[in-house]
Amino acid sequence: MRRKQLSRRARAYIGLGSNLGDARTTLRNAVRALDALPGARVRGVSPLYRTRPIGVTDQPDFLNAVVALDVPVGPDPETGALALLVALKGLEQAFGRQRRARWGPRELDLDLLLFGRHRINVERRDGRWLQVPHPSARERLFVLAPLSDLAPGLRPAGWGETVESARRRQLEIEGPDAVQIAGTIS
Repeated sequence: MRRKQLSRRARAYIGLGSNLGDARTTLRNAVRALDALPGARVRGVSPLYRTRPIGVTDQPDFLNAVVALDVPVGPDPETGALALLVALKGLEQAFGRQRRARWGPRELDLDLLLFGRHRINVERRDGRWLQVPHPSARERLFVLAPLSDLAPGLRPAGWGETVESARRRQLEIEGPDAVQIAGTIS
């Protein structure tokens, strides 16, 4: 009799954002939906942060958070990360996300920030590329502040610094008013 092979798992970090409708309720329900994904389990949820929009500034402030989510790796990290990305895009659509201008308002935005300690650069079916760690995460305080609440000492692949040191560096650039704690998701 062969032993049942345990599936490998990775700790993924998912960035959440919303600035349309009841953003707090949307994010609360999105965390529940992430926990309900097949084989997934929420391991941590950061506080909520109120953040100024980037790019298109004539829109409401965002509420942002980060979720630590244990997920199956699949046959390899690229396959697992792509499967998770497909699930995230499906959740965005289920929550009514509309296609708008880049950096515009959003019902729900879910970004795959990190997938274990893996560095991933793989083409998606739509011809775009999935890059993990997320290529802009290191320069976005609205990502770094909540990510630092969950994993301050984490050193993402290719960063050369911890999440907390990146947060402090970016706080000096953007200033203390760029992100403000806005409570919890629960």
